[in-house]
Amino acid sequence: MAGAIASRMSFSSLKRKQPKTFTVRIVTMDAEMEFNCEMKWKGKDLFDLVCRTLGLRETWFFGLQYTIKDTVAWLKMDKKVLDHDVSKEEPVTFHFLAKFYPENAEEELVQEITQHLFFLQVKKQILDEKVYCPPEASVLLASYAVQAKYGDYDPSVHKRGFLAQEELLPKRVINLYQMTPEMWEERITAWYAEHRGRARDEAEMEYLKIAQDLEMYGVNYFTIRNKKGTELLLGVDALGLHIYDPENRLTPKISFPWNEIRNISYSDKEFTIKPLDKKIDVFKFNSSKLRVNKLILQLCIGNHDLFMRRRKADSLEVQQMKAQAREEKARKQMERQRLAREKQMREEAERTRDELERRLLQMKEEATMANEALMRSEETADLLAEKAQITEEEAKLLAQKAAEAEQEMQRIKATAIRTEEEKRLMEQKVLEAEVLALKMAEESERRAKEADQLKQDLQEAREAERRAKQKLLEIATKPTYPPMNPIPAPLPPDIPSFDIIGDSLSFDFKDTDMKRLSMEIEKEKVEYMEKSKHLQEQLNELKTEIEALKLKERETALDILHSEHSDRGGTSSKHNTIKKPQAQGRRPICI
Repeated sequence: MAGAIASRMSFSSLKRKQPKTFTVRIVTMDAEMEFNCEMKWKGKDLFDLVCRTLGLRETWFFGLQYTIKDTVAWLKMDKKVLDHDVSKEEPVTFHFLAKFYPENAEEELVQEITQHLFFLQVKKQILDEKVYCPPEASVLLASYAVQAKYGDYDPSVHKRGFLAQEELLPKRVINLYQMTPEMWEERITAWYAEHRGRARDEAEMEYLKIAQDLEMYGVNYFTIRNKKGTELLLGVDALGLHIYDPENRLTPKISFPWNEIRNISYSDKEFTIKPLDKKIDVFKFNSSKLRVNKLILQLCIGNHDLFMRRRKADSLEVQQMKAQAREEKARKQMERQRLAREKQMREEAERTRDELERRLLQMKEEATMANEALMRSEETADLLAEKAQITEEEAKLLAQKAAEAEQEMQRIKATAIRTEEEKRLMEQKVLEAEVLALKMAEESERRAKEADQLKQDLQEAREAERRAKQKLLEIATKPTYPPMNPIPAPLPPDIPSFDIIGDSLSFDFKDTDMKRLSMEIEKEKVEYMEKSKHLQEQLNELKTEIEALKLKERETALDILHSEHSDRGGTSSKHNTIKKPQAQGRRPICI
């Protein structure tokens, strides 16, 4: 009894100790997850759990977003999850999204999962027309998206219409031109075929490298009013603060790079931007909603912190991540080379097999034809032999008749006819007998010649039969398969070797391997610069090609602004036109 009571008390105390939980749904760009969170958890606890689940280490770019009355907000790390103004109905939903954007995706995004999440988010922004993208660039970006999803182009697999169900272009671009889906697919596929050999992560990075040069990439826009009450747009991004005309989100009226801002102050609804150059006037603006003001402040602080962080030496964690990324890149490159060699050997083996099958089929056809020719020759020879025998018998018969006629003529000549009439009749009969004997002799001679000719034809037929048998014998004795290709030479000793044991891979990277990899990376950079010029030429060519199909009346305000900007020569990327300041002598922003 005492044991049962102790057991119940222990169970009751355990039950009381179990923390209360609530359900949270996390929506990423390509998946949904649900977690049981404790009531006391702060935003950082939930955020760290999501990052661990995704295997994400570059956490500083991301956040958990939720919506309050048509206004977006971000979960604060130091505040309890349920203390936020979120729905209390379970599951509580948050969107795991990139909150801050890199200045240079290729240099800053290290992990493949980070690159993939940015790729999906930027792609959706472009398709949803939250980021303006010119038509020709949209086609190029679509080709990289197809490469990332389908791998290398294969005409036998990726047949006409394979992109019919894919959303690859903004609806604005599709509606702007008199082009069918088949025409768009043809142009996308033409570029897609040129990306052969690029892995998924490489194709996604190429997509981001092009997208980051778009004017609206990574910019968060907010409606504000200046001190005169004029409505404007405030843009916050990785490079600084920008003031836009509400009708033109592409080109800012004025920009304040982070390194040129001395101070940003916030009081109630009023923001004040004080430039580092005291000769430049202070810029003040108001925002109508308190939540929007808090969001602007969060984005300013976060973007400025990352701006300063980029201009310092990488932390130990980032150095470690980059080293691991380089090793992983080298491993993948070696794996791709191995797969490429295996694919090449397999294709060569298939080509050799097809060639052998073709030759075997050809030899079978030749053997069949030779056999048929032999059969025809044998039949012809038999017919000629039979005809020659018949002709020879006829010639003998005619010769025998000619001899009998000669004997009859001699007998008639020897017979004495006493009367003149009998003599005349006898002479007539002798004459007829002579004529008949002459005809018989001529016919016999003709038959003899014909028999000789038939013997000659028989001899030629037998000679043809002998040649056909000889050719058939050559075909039958010819080797069916050519000698196999020699075993491929072993890999050069300077390429790192690896062994596969069970399911694990072991690598031994030498200093020479890393030096060679560095040289290859430098070479790739040079090649990329050369390809950039070719790429721009291709874009201009496509733009010229589809310009004739454009419906001018369907152009949006952003289309017109972008065309005017391009006509004025404003084709340089925003990342190239804004000079990156040096880290030395920077004064921090007081926010």
